[in-house]
Amino acid sequence: MKIITVCGLGVGSSLILKMTVDSAMSQLGVKCTIEHWDMGTIKGQNCDLIVTTEGFRKNFADQENVVYINNIVDVKETKEKLETYLKLHNLM
Repeated sequence: MKIITVCGLGVGSSLILKMTVDSAMSQLGVKCTIEHWDMGTIKGQNCDLIVTTEGFRKNFADQENVVYINNIVDVKETKEKLETYLKLHNLM
């Protein structure tokens, strides 16, 4: 599974979110690769799942493979949302 974390510039919060997602996916026992990108670069990337913050919801309104996180350092929130998404899409 390929996951991309996204923020405005692709440097700060997407990198922090990448580490949080990595921790959550490890706890869930799901193997994946995770990359972090900015809003401009994500358009050309293929992935199974995008993880970003609530602030970018409007940018992904037409996509179904997005999980929105409120607190990018909260592994518990991230794990719960990822687990819900994975189970809903039979990926776990």
